[in-house]
Amino acid sequence: MTDNKAPKRPPLMSLDEALSLVLKEVSVLAQTEWVNTIEADGRVLSHDLVSGLQVPPQDNSSMDGYALRVEDVVHSGASLKVTQRIPAGQHGHALSPGEAARIFTGAPIPPGANAVVMQEDTQVASPDSTQAGVPEIVVNSVPGLGQWIRRSGEDVTQGAVVLPKGTRLDPAGLGLAASIGLARLEVARKPRVALFSTGDELVMPGDVSPENMRPGAIYNSNRFFLRALLVRLGCEVTDLGIVPDKFEATLSVLRDAASHHDLVLTSGGVSVGEEDHVKPAVEALGGLNLWQISMKPGKPFAFGFLKSTASDHSAFFMGLPGNPVSSFVTFQLLVRPFLLALQGVRKVQAEPLQLKANFEMPKPDKRREFLRVKRNSQGGLDLFPNQSSGVLTSVVWGDGVVDNPGSNAIQSGDLVHFYPFSEWLQ
Repeated sequence: MTDNKAPKRPPLMSLDEALSLVLKEVSVLAQTEWVNTIEADGRVLSHDLVSGLQVPPQDNSSMDGYALRVEDVVHSGASLKVTQRIPAGQHGHALSPGEAARIFTGAPIPPGANAVVMQEDTQVASPDSTQAGVPEIVVNSVPGLGQWIRRSGEDVTQGAVVLPKGTRLDPAGLGLAASIGLARLEVARKPRVALFSTGDELVMPGDVSPENMRPGAIYNSNRFFLRALLVRLGCEVTDLGIVPDKFEATLSVLRDAASHHDLVLTSGGVSVGEEDHVKPAVEALGGLNLWQISMKPGKPFAFGFLKSTASDHSAFFMGLPGNPVSSFVTFQLLVRPFLLALQGVRKVQAEPLQLKANFEMPKPDKRREFLRVKRNSQGGLDLFPNQSSGVLTSVVWGDGVVDNPGSNAIQSGDLVHFYPFSEWLQ
């Protein structure tokens, strides 16, 4: 007897398995380039930054006031002669017993001084009390040893690694690099990414007015947010626009893009419909390492490689779903870590926060689900009422997602894993 039953499909790969597979394929870009520190925001260091000096370079005052010896002020009301004035950028001379130096924030501490008193804790002595025209101050509080002195090297010590290789630079990091005198930095080169969308239904804003849209047509929103996300991650983006739903057209664009890009990123055409040509085109030019993931939204995600026929070069391929929320979420969970790892970043995943759900989900999906939510004034999370993968307003309204395991019912008050968009959009 012949069994005519269709073979069972293997179970969908989990998101964790998919991300592990993607990251195992990554080799850090070998090429580096030098950029001006002031223009290096978002770039990834290819070498440790080692300080050649102390920061601050010498002990200095953290207040406007007077540098003195604590031995000379054993009680409130002590009088000291002011024998010098030290603004920032200048050096003073050694203090003798009974002397003080007028000092300003950032100025070096003169030899012999071991404390600073704020000017608010002093008063100028009467003219009758001055000697030989030398001004005096009265110190109204007893200083502690080392008071208001910033020690040499308390921020950075000479020879210390201030920023390790693989750091993705932010404004604070740029300032730190500048503080040790680095005007230029060696960073990973920018990943080269080709981006295109598929779908005969797609129309570009500006090409057709809303009132003249043909039935079934939609504006291509994915192209705009995907390109912006890639640029924020430091990529050089080649925008190839919209490719028609035809196998030969898809094959041709993929073949050309593979020759001079590190990644070819597509949106749409990776499902199982008769007009979804991306999957067979990728398989014809290279291969797929994974296709479809057990997550919602974002099931139809593909990852593989493309071989160039014009050279020995090969490019990675990532295919995102066409629905905008699915495309957005899978980009953040899979494409973003991949591109960060490609540049040498070591920590490529954000850490979730534990927050309370102020909503209920008694009938969860069987798949791992990413729910669009927004923090409320009580410190909890509100759920967007429509969790459809086509509702992009849920991403604009929300400020993050709840990572909910498959088949996990949520009751109001439960602690859930929350990923803020602010972490994803850096």
